[in-house]
Amino acid sequence: MAEHTTRTRSELSGILLSSMEERRGATRPSRVLIVDDDDGICLLLESVLALPVYETTSVGTAADALSIARSKEFDAVLLDRFLPETDAVQIVAALRSALPSAAIVMLSAVDDVKGRVDGLRAGADDFLTKPFHVSEVIARIEAVHRRALLSTIDADLLSYADIEMDVAGRRVWRNGTALSLTPTEFRLLEFLVENAERVLSRGQLLERVWGYDFGGGEVVEKAVSLLRKKVDAGREPLIQTVRGFGYCLRSEST
Repeated sequence: MAEHTTRTRSELSGILLSSMEERRGATRPSRVLIVDDDDGICLLLESVLALPVYETTSVGTAADALSIARSKEFDAVLLDRFLPETDAVQIVAALRSALPSAAIVMLSAVDDVKGRVDGLRAGADDFLTKPFHVSEVIARIEAVHRRALLSTIDADLLSYADIEMDVAGRRVWRNGTALSLTPTEFRLLEFLVENAERVLSRGQLLERVWGYDFGGGEVVEKAVSLLRKKVDAGREPLIQTVRGFGYCLRSEST
Protein backbone atom coordinates (compact mmCIF):
# COMPACT_ATOMS: atom_id res chain seq x y z
CA MET A 1 0.00 0.00 0.00
CA ALA A 2 1.37 3.39 -0.97
CA GLU A 3 2.33 5.63 1.91
CA HIS A 4 0.39 8.88 2.21
CA THR A 5 1.74 11.92 4.00
CA THR A 6 -0.92 14.38 5.08
CA ARG A 7 -0.22 18.02 4.23
CA THR A 8 -1.02 20.61 6.90
CA ARG A 9 -3.49 23.42 6.16
CA SER A 10 -0.64 25.95 6.35
CA GLU A 11 1.39 23.97 3.80
CA LEU A 12 -1.60 23.78 1.44
CA SER A 13 -2.24 27.52 1.84
CA GLY A 14 1.40 28.28 1.13
CA ILE A 15 1.34 26.26 -2.08
CA LEU A 16 -1.76 28.01 -3.39
CA LEU A 17 -0.57 31.47 -2.30
CA SER A 18 2.65 31.01 -4.29
CA SER A 19 0.63 29.79 -7.27
CA MET A 20 -1.73 32.80 -7.09
CA GLU A 21 1.20 35.20 -6.87
CA GLU A 22 2.82 33.59 -9.92
CA ARG A 23 -0.40 33.86 -11.95
CA ARG A 24 -1.00 37.53 -11.19
CA GLY A 25 2.64 38.65 -10.86
CA ALA A 26 4.26 38.90 -7.43
CA THR A 27 4.55 42.70 -7.57
CA ARG A 28 0.98 43.40 -8.69
CA PRO A 29 -1.34 44.61 -5.90
CA SER A 30 -4.73 42.96 -5.48
CA ARG A 31 -7.30 44.60 -7.76
CA VAL A 32 -10.79 45.45 -6.51
CA LEU A 33 -13.67 46.44 -8.79
CA ILE A 34 -16.21 48.68 -7.01
CA VAL A 35 -19.67 48.75 -8.63
CA ASP A 36 -21.91 51.38 -7.01
CA ASP A 37 -23.81 54.40 -8.34
CA ASP A 38 -23.19 56.30 -5.09
CA ASP A 39 -20.05 58.39 -5.64
CA GLY A 40 -19.65 58.87 -1.89
CA ILE A 41 -19.53 55.11 -1.27
CA CYS A 42 -17.03 54.67 -4.10
CA LEU A 43 -14.73 57.39 -2.78
CA LEU A 44 -14.91 55.97 0.75
CA LEU A 45 -14.06 52.45 -0.39
CA GLU A 46 -11.30 53.68 -2.69
CA SER A 47 -9.61 55.67 0.08
CA VAL A 48 -9.81 52.86 2.63
CA LEU A 49 -8.77 50.07 0.28
CA ALA A 50 -5.73 52.09 -0.76
CA LEU A 51 -4.30 51.67 2.76
CA PRO A 52 -3.77 47.87 2.50
CA VAL A 53 -2.38 48.51 -1.00
CA TYR A 54 -5.39 47.46 -3.06
CA GLU A 55 -5.69 48.82 -6.58
CA THR A 56 -9.29 49.98 -7.09
CA THR A 57 -11.48 50.75 -10.09
CA SER A 58 -14.98 52.23 -9.64
CA VAL A 59 -17.94 52.14 -12.04
CA GLY A 60 -21.57 53.10 -11.56
CA THR A 61 -23.49 50.78 -13.88
CA ALA A 62 -23.82 47.07 -14.56
CA ALA A 63 -22.87 47.56 -18.22
CA ASP A 64 -19.61 49.30 -17.28
CA ALA A 65 -18.86 46.61 -14.69
CA LEU A 66 -19.27 43.79 -17.19
CA SER A 67 -17.27 45.64 -19.83
CA ILE A 68 -14.24 46.21 -17.63
CA ALA A 69 -14.47 42.77 -15.99
CA ARG A 70 -14.12 41.19 -19.43
CA SER A 71 -11.04 43.23 -20.29
CA LYS A 72 -9.11 43.34 -16.99
CA GLU A 73 -8.34 40.87 -14.23
CA PHE A 74 -9.70 41.58 -10.73
CA ASP A 75 -9.23 39.73 -7.45
CA ALA A 76 -12.43 41.02 -5.80
CA VAL A 77 -15.68 42.78 -6.71
CA LEU A 78 -17.77 44.94 -4.36
CA LEU A 79 -21.21 45.00 -5.99
CA ASP A 80 -24.13 47.21 -4.94
CA ARG A 81 -27.33 45.16 -4.73
CA PHE A 82 -29.50 47.87 -6.31
CA LEU A 83 -27.99 49.48 -9.40
CA PRO A 84 -29.85 51.90 -11.71
CA GLU A 85 -32.25 49.99 -13.96
CA THR A 86 -30.59 46.70 -12.99
CA ASP A 87 -31.00 44.03 -10.36
CA ALA A 88 -27.40 43.22 -9.47
CA VAL A 89 -28.32 39.57 -8.89
CA GLN A 90 -28.84 39.28 -12.64
CA ILE A 91 -25.24 40.24 -13.42
CA VAL A 92 -23.54 38.15 -10.72
CA ALA A 93 -23.44 35.10 -12.98
CA ALA A 94 -21.91 37.16 -15.80
CA LEU A 95 -19.30 38.61 -13.44
CA ARG A 96 -18.54 35.14 -12.12
CA SER A 97 -18.03 33.92 -15.68
CA ALA A 98 -15.70 36.81 -16.50
CA LEU A 99 -13.85 36.64 -13.16
CA PRO A 100 -14.04 33.00 -12.01
CA SER A 101 -11.47 33.40 -9.24
CA ALA A 102 -12.59 36.77 -7.88
CA ALA A 103 -14.24 37.27 -4.50
CA ILE A 104 -17.68 38.82 -5.13
CA VAL A 105 -19.18 40.64 -2.13
CA MET A 106 -22.64 42.18 -2.54
CA LEU A 107 -23.51 45.41 -0.70
CA SER A 108 -27.09 46.39 0.14
CA ALA A 109 -28.91 49.07 2.11
CA VAL A 110 -31.72 46.56 2.71
CA ASP A 111 -31.26 43.56 5.01
CA ASP A 112 -33.27 41.31 2.69
CA VAL A 113 -33.03 37.56 3.29
CA LYS A 114 -34.33 36.69 -0.18
CA GLY A 115 -31.87 39.12 -1.76
CA ARG A 116 -28.98 37.57 0.12
CA VAL A 117 -30.02 34.06 -0.84
CA ASP A 118 -30.57 35.00 -4.50
CA GLY A 119 -27.18 36.70 -4.66
CA LEU A 120 -25.33 33.80 -3.07
CA ARG A 121 -27.09 31.28 -5.30
CA ALA A 122 -26.21 33.36 -8.36
CA GLY A 123 -22.50 33.12 -7.51
CA ALA A 124 -21.71 35.84 -4.98
CA ASP A 125 -19.37 34.81 -2.15
CA ASP A 126 -20.65 37.08 0.62
CA PHE A 127 -23.22 39.76 1.46
CA LEU A 128 -22.76 42.92 3.53
CA THR A 129 -25.53 45.28 4.70
CA LYS A 130 -25.12 49.06 4.60
CA PRO A 131 -24.16 50.99 6.62
CA PHE A 132 -21.02 48.97 7.19
CA HIS A 133 -17.68 49.59 8.86
CA VAL A 134 -14.96 49.80 6.23
CA SER A 135 -12.74 47.42 8.18
CA GLU A 136 -15.46 44.79 7.81
CA VAL A 137 -15.36 45.15 4.02
CA ILE A 138 -11.64 44.38 4.03
CA ALA A 139 -12.18 41.49 6.46
CA ARG A 140 -14.89 39.99 4.22
CA ILE A 141 -12.63 40.13 1.15
CA GLU A 142 -9.78 38.53 3.07
CA ALA A 143 -12.10 35.84 4.50
CA VAL A 144 -13.29 34.83 1.03
CA HIS A 145 -9.69 34.52 -0.15
CA ARG A 146 -8.80 32.48 2.94
CA ARG A 147 -11.62 30.05 2.14
CA ALA A 148 -10.27 29.79 -1.39
CA LEU A 149 -6.80 29.01 -0.02
CA LEU A 150 -8.21 26.19 2.08
CA SER A 151 -10.64 24.81 -0.49
CA THR A 152 -8.50 24.50 -3.60
CA ILE A 153 -4.83 24.18 -4.42
CA ASP A 154 -4.93 23.52 -8.16
CA ALA A 155 -6.79 21.40 -10.67
CA ASP A 156 -5.30 18.18 -9.22
CA LEU A 157 -5.30 18.81 -5.46
CA LEU A 158 -8.40 19.99 -3.60
CA SER A 159 -8.75 20.58 0.13
CA TYR A 160 -11.37 21.80 2.58
CA ALA A 161 -11.24 21.46 6.39
CA ASP A 162 -9.63 18.02 6.89
CA ILE A 163 -10.72 16.65 3.49
CA GLU A 164 -8.00 16.23 0.85
CA MET A 165 -8.61 15.09 -2.72
CA ASP A 166 -6.12 13.99 -5.36
CA VAL A 167 -8.31 14.51 -8.43
CA ALA A 168 -5.87 13.07 -10.96
CA GLY A 169 -5.24 9.98 -8.83
CA ARG A 170 -8.92 9.67 -7.82
CA ARG A 171 -7.99 9.44 -4.13
CA VAL A 172 -9.53 11.12 -1.09
CA TRP A 173 -8.65 11.37 2.60
CA ARG A 174 -10.47 12.65 5.69
CA ASN A 175 -8.07 13.68 8.47
CA GLY A 176 -5.38 11.54 6.83
CA THR A 177 -7.56 8.42 6.55
CA ALA A 178 -8.17 7.13 3.03
CA LEU A 179 -11.84 6.84 1.97
CA SER A 180 -13.20 4.42 -0.61
CA LEU A 181 -15.69 6.19 -2.89
CA THR A 182 -17.53 5.13 -6.01
CA PRO A 183 -16.92 7.22 -9.16
CA THR A 184 -20.23 9.05 -8.63
CA GLU A 185 -19.47 9.73 -4.98
CA PHE A 186 -16.04 11.03 -5.91
CA ARG A 187 -17.48 13.45 -8.50
CA LEU A 188 -20.10 14.60 -6.00
CA LEU A 189 -17.56 15.30 -3.26
CA GLU A 190 -15.23 16.98 -5.76
CA PHE A 191 -18.00 19.41 -6.78
CA LEU A 192 -18.85 20.13 -3.14
CA VAL A 193 -15.20 20.83 -2.26
CA GLU A 194 -14.75 23.05 -5.32
CA ASN A 195 -17.73 25.10 -4.09
CA ALA A 196 -17.10 24.83 -0.34
CA GLU A 197 -19.44 27.00 1.76
CA ARG A 198 -21.70 27.72 -1.23
CA VAL A 199 -25.20 26.25 -1.37
CA LEU A 200 -25.65 24.01 -4.41
CA SER A 201 -29.11 23.14 -5.68
CA ARG A 202 -30.16 19.62 -6.63
CA GLY A 203 -30.31 20.83 -10.25
CA GLN A 204 -26.68 22.00 -10.13
CA LEU A 205 -25.58 18.68 -8.68
CA LEU A 206 -27.54 16.71 -11.28
CA GLU A 207 -26.02 18.69 -14.15
CA ARG A 208 -22.43 18.50 -12.88
CA VAL A 209 -22.33 14.98 -11.45
CA TRP A 210 -24.89 13.07 -13.56
CA GLY A 211 -24.88 15.19 -16.72
CA TYR A 212 -28.54 16.26 -16.76
CA ASP A 213 -30.50 18.98 -14.97
CA PHE A 214 -34.09 17.71 -14.81
CA GLY A 215 -35.81 15.37 -12.36
CA GLY A 216 -33.62 13.02 -10.37
CA GLY A 217 -34.18 14.64 -6.97
CA GLU A 218 -34.32 11.26 -5.26
CA VAL A 219 -31.09 10.22 -6.98
CA VAL A 220 -29.28 13.22 -5.51
CA GLU A 221 -30.71 12.66 -2.02
CA LYS A 222 -29.68 9.01 -2.03
CA ALA A 223 -26.17 9.78 -3.29
CA VAL A 224 -25.66 12.51 -0.69
CA SER A 225 -26.90 10.17 2.06
CA LEU A 226 -24.42 7.45 1.02
CA LEU A 227 -21.59 9.97 0.73
CA ARG A 228 -22.31 11.31 4.22
CA LYS A 229 -21.96 7.82 5.69
CA LYS A 230 -18.45 7.58 4.28
CA VAL A 231 -17.24 11.16 4.75
CA ASP A 232 -18.93 12.28 7.98
CA ALA A 233 -19.32 9.04 9.95
CA GLY A 234 -17.80 9.50 13.41
CA ARG A 235 -16.46 12.94 12.48
CA GLU A 236 -17.57 16.57 12.39
CA PRO A 237 -20.45 16.67 9.85
CA LEU A 238 -19.39 18.74 6.84
CA ILE A 239 -22.07 17.89 4.26
CA GLN A 240 -24.98 20.11 5.26
CA THR A 241 -28.57 20.11 4.01
CA VAL A 242 -29.97 23.61 3.44
CA ARG A 243 -33.70 23.03 3.48
CA GLY A 244 -35.51 24.37 0.45
CA PHE A 245 -32.28 25.06 -1.45
CA GLY A 246 -29.89 22.11 -1.61
CA TYR A 247 -26.59 21.10 -0.05
CA CYS A 248 -23.44 22.76 1.18
CA LEU A 249 -19.99 21.64 2.36
CA ARG A 250 -19.42 23.71 5.49
CA SER A 251 -17.44 23.41 8.71
CA GLU A 252 -18.92 25.10 11.75
CA SER A 253 -15.50 25.20 13.39
CA THR A 254 -13.74 27.32 10.74
